[in-house]
Amino acid sequence: MASQYDTSQFRNGIKIELDGQPFIITYFQFVKPGKGTAFTRTKLKNMLNGSVIERTFRSGEKVDAADVEDRPMQFLYSDDEFFHFMNTETFAQVAIPTDALKDEAPFLTESLEVMVLFYKDRPVNIELPNFIDDVIEYCEPGVRGNTATGATKPATLACGAVVAVPLFVEQGERIRVDTRTNSYVSRVKE
Repeated sequence: MASQYDTSQFRNGIKIELDGQPFIITYFQFVKPGKGTAFTRTKLKNMLNGSVIERTFRSGEKVDAADVEDRPMQFLYSDDEFFHFMNTETFAQVAIPTDALKDEAPFLTESLEVMVLFYKDRPVNIELPNFIDDVIEYCEPGVRGNTATGATKPATLACGAVVAVPLFVEQGERIRVDTRTNSYVSRVKE
């Protein structure tokens, strides 16, 4: 019998199966109203097509764990329809439809090591490294004296992703980005 998760075990990144489809929990919130029974509100990303749905589960409800396996692979290239990855040990190649990787696509650069998720032995999605270091290809120059706490500006990285960075960060600098939240972490010394 497949393993199951109770709603009390829900965490971001857990892979579950609903209606014969694999999903990743991207958001969960336990809610205990003043009256009535507690429940867990979730956002789930479909691993096959990238769509996001919202679903509410009663407290204590059980869901099946998705039959997924992670395999380390290297990103090779993309074309109009697929992203292509290679197993660095066996040199076997797999392709994942571009529609399934909308969120991850901006961070994919040649030779990037990722975890490819296989659902019932079919490649369906990837997990990026939690952090990547990249060079800012373009951002507006910082204005002297413009040091408002928490103020940010958009910066385009060499890989193509756009990230909000603090005003003091300049074009050409190497920064670390958290790929899970698409957010700036720090500058990186060369």
